[in-house]
Amino acid sequence: ELVQIPTGWVLSGFVVALIAVLVGTFKPHLAKFAAPVYSLAQGVVLGAISRAYSEQYDGIVTQAIGATLGVFVVMLLLYRSRIVRVTDKFRRIIMGALLGLMAFYLVSFVLGMFGSMPSFINDASPMGILFSVFVAGLAAFTLALDFDMIEQGVANKLPAHMEWYCALGLTVTLVWLYLEILRLLAKLREN
Repeated sequence: ELVQIPTGWVLSGFVVALIAVLVGTFKPHLAKFAAPVYSLAQGVVLGAISRAYSEQYDGIVTQAIGATLGVFVVMLLLYRSRIVRVTDKFRRIIMGALLGLMAFYLVSFVLGMFGSMPSFINDASPMGILFSVFVAGLAAFTLALDFDMIEQGVANKLPAHMEWYCALGLTVTLVWLYLEILRLLAKLREN
């Protein structure tokens, strides 16, 4: 593993954030409560992870924040200019890739419990870097799904609580993108 991350705060914050996301996802009318809870809990997680990376790699957090902001702006511009169009096919491809990635992480987690996790997930090898580029790219294209959900919500005059639901979804994607960029930058520095 590239970076040692303090587990107590991170695990506690992660569990609270996960519960908040699940509540907000399955009960959209509660998203106005779940989104702030998620943000606070995930702030603890991101703070601990960012500090650990920062101690090992000088300036990496600033680079990751800048890259995340850059990807967000570029994807928003690509979406608004209709260069990236969210069609049913696009949505199916991204959702399929997300489900595949989640299944891969689940299998890797189970294998890791028996000491056999695929090394390229955290490895700075070319395969590890390619994996991180793929996952960061998937997170970037997930932003387009978030933008489309927001646009469709406005067009269809969805209830006000859906604003929180959409904001929660966008925040989750941005956190994921930041963490993947942070991991990718660390791998690039190791290489």
